[in-house]
Amino acid sequence: MSKRPVKLIVISDFSCPWCFIAHRDLQDAIAQCSNLPVSFEVEYRPFLLHCSAPAEPIDKNEYVGRKIGRERWEACKLMATERGETVGINFSFSGPISLTIPAHRLMTKAYEIGGPAAQCSLITPIFRAYYEDDLDISDPDVLADAAEQAGIMTKAEAVNFVKSDECLAKVNHQVAEARAKGVTGVPFTIIDGKWAVSGGQSAPVFVKIFSKLAEAPSSPPSQSSTPVPVPAVAVA
Repeated sequence: MSKRPVKLIVISDFSCPWCFIAHRDLQDAIAQCSNLPVSFEVEYRPFLLHCSAPAEPIDKNEYVGRKIGRERWEACKLMATERGETVGINFSFSGPISLTIPAHRLMTKAYEIGGPAAQCSLITPIFRAYYEDDLDISDPDVLADAAEQAGIMTKAEAVNFVKSDECLAKVNHQVAEARAKGVTGVPFTIIDGKWAVSGGQSAPVFVKIFSKLAEAPSSPPSQSSTPVPVPAVAVA
């Protein structure tokens, strides 16, 4: 039986713990839906959750605590830690924060090199470096290690890429495009350019959505609380 392809665009940022959790949940849901008459192509696109973060790394807790309030940040860390444990993430919130543009540029390059599979191989090493190993993901060596681990480039190739400005214009364009389309928070998942899933959702929620897509491919999922109509979003 041939499977109908479903394109998923996931707008996310590496500085968002819920994006890491959402990636795990989405991959879990896709695995659970392997028997459905649909196949999935997942493209990750950039968002800058902390667009005022400095180019040079500073203490993560200090910056985010000052930006959103320490009490709110502590509550966020607790919730993310508890939720992360259920999907195998050992969150640590120490270490530095800086603009995530270099990591997004590398993800964009990975898509150009190997499409969704390359991005899927790369995204977890970057998230782990940031949220489990407390590393600076604007550091060319850190990103190069992730690229080499994912089999995207050699370490030397990746270092040279990160030190360049290749893919910068495309990342800036996609960030601006997401905001122009009304995306104000992440993760944000666009399904076939027609429906959106806003915020981090559990694997069972995605399984329900994908099952409805499989049952009625010409109609939007009927679950009113999650998929919502969105303006046309470029998926090319």
